[in-house]
Amino acid sequence: MLKLANKESWSSYIRLLKYCAPYKKRLVLAIISMVLAAVFSILPPWLLKNVIDDVLIKKQIGMLNLIVLAVILLYVGKAVFNYAHLYLMTWVGQRVLIDLRLELYDRTQRLSLGTLYSHRSGEFLSRITNDVGTLQNILASSLVDLVFQGSTFIGIICFIFYINWKLTVVTFAACPVVAFAISKTSAKLRQVGRTIQARLATVAAIAQEAISSIKIVRSFVTEEEEYRRFKEESYSHFRAVMRGTQYKGVLQGAVEVILITALAFVLWLGGYLVISGDLMAGELVAFVTYIGLLGHPLQSLSNSFSSIQQGAASADRVFEIIDMDNEVEIAENPVTLSPMHGSIKFENVWFGYDAENPVLKGINLEIRAGETVAVVGATGAGKSTLGDLVMRFYDPQQGAIYIDGTDLRQLDLKSYRRRTGVVQQDPVLMKGTLAHNIAYGFPAATQDDLVRAAKIADIYDFIDALPEKFETEVGERGVTLSGGQRQRVAIARAVVRDPKILIMDEATSSLDALVEKQVQQAMNNAMEGRTSIVIAHRLSTIRSADRIIVLSGGKIVEQGTHDELLAANGHYSKLYAASSAEGTETCQE
Repeated sequence: MLKLANKESWSSYIRLLKYCAPYKKRLVLAIISMVLAAVFSILPPWLLKNVIDDVLIKKQIGMLNLIVLAVILLYVGKAVFNYAHLYLMTWVGQRVLIDLRLELYDRTQRLSLGTLYSHRSGEFLSRITNDVGTLQNILASSLVDLVFQGSTFIGIICFIFYINWKLTVVTFAACPVVAFAISKTSAKLRQVGRTIQARLATVAAIAQEAISSIKIVRSFVTEEEEYRRFKEESYSHFRAVMRGTQYKGVLQGAVEVILITALAFVLWLGGYLVISGDLMAGELVAFVTYIGLLGHPLQSLSNSFSSIQQGAASADRVFEIIDMDNEVEIAENPVTLSPMHGSIKFENVWFGYDAENPVLKGINLEIRAGETVAVVGATGAGKSTLGDLVMRFYDPQQGAIYIDGTDLRQLDLKSYRRRTGVVQQDPVLMKGTLAHNIAYGFPAATQDDLVRAAKIADIYDFIDALPEKFETEVGERGVTLSGGQRQRVAIARAVVRDPKILIMDEATSSLDALVEKQVQQAMNNAMEGRTSIVIAHRLSTIRSADRIIVLSGGKIVEQGTHDELLAANGHYSKLYAASSAEGTETCQE
């Protein structure tokens, strides 16, 4: 009868319904309750027929008593089953949304950095919150309409066919027109739905960027510019919402006009049949009442199909994330190194964030277990990329990296990362206590573990002098700590698990000379007895390294000790001479 929605909409809707499988018992009970509520809601007009034909015309008092009692019982039954399906569908709907939101969040957490960095973080946030929330309409409300209103519609059709098939055929003549109206607006509603969610995601992304970068915004006095961007996108979202409202309003109005026109003709034909003796007055009243009731399920189904069109856009955006291919694939039968020693080997490794523009070109490098290797080079030489590959944030396009002789791609990634530690240039601390931040990722850490890690990081005396010691709150991103203190907390966090491999990614480049010395001592403590990769910006931090690797243009151009490289008078010597002349001892060109 109706062209409901396009195949893509129903494909998304059916896929969404599959998430109801774990709760099928409650869903079945909800559907049964909806059908029974629909049955109870369509019986009163039939009783109205009996009131006119049997009570008012034939004057049967006993029938009047039965009808009054039946009406009361029908509405009591309807109320009970309405409550049942409302509660059960809300329960199922909310549980499905929680499952979907958890899966989406988990999937986002597991996506490769390349995939994550290619999108605004606010877009992911919008899909986890706004898009999943929108699915409440397409999942619960639309399902209720499809079952309850669909059952009501079918029941009414059965009754009016039974009353008079001629009038029913006349009524059905309006259905193709309704279907045409729906089909013309459904595609536009789906397109508008995608636009609405995309605009909302952009609004969230702009707000998230501006708030997270508030210091930069205020420093460069760009508050008005950020406000303008936020305002423009907010109004774009507003215009998209209003376009969707226009399409829905036109559809609802068109359906109502068509149905009223059909009803007017039915009244004329029904009146003629009553006058000619082919139809009883009570039957005509019941028929017209049913036609009046038919408008509501049709209207609700029309709204439901509109919601499915717009909600399918949100479902598409959610499933787009869930279906994303992960550049870092998990091995089918992962290997766990026990014990892990920490030797690292790069074998002809090529890698680029864009495969056509490699950052690392044919890297061959062996790092012995327990060795400290420093990596230096100009900005863009691929230093941090080298460390990211060791952590397997990315996989090389060519070649392989081996840990203790096993291809890194074959290792159990969680087990491997639990035995590695990373200290970044700008460490991010979580809102919470010092204990929470040091033990982050190692919930089994004891108080002795915290103390040991804090001492290695040379921050124990500072913590011990605080009134609440390890239970001191550090604020969001560690704003209550100085740069050096945050860095040493990050070192403690990296070593609390006693990792076999430690990566220091320009850990002192943003610190002044005095603080750098304090952090450098903490770094030396942390690296003792571990395989350590020090990605260096300041040459002063790597003089004591067992070996220094010099990168240039994505290739290893030199390697050796500090003294050996100075004596070779090559790239490293030039870098060192330039930094010494500037008095900064930094690896800049």
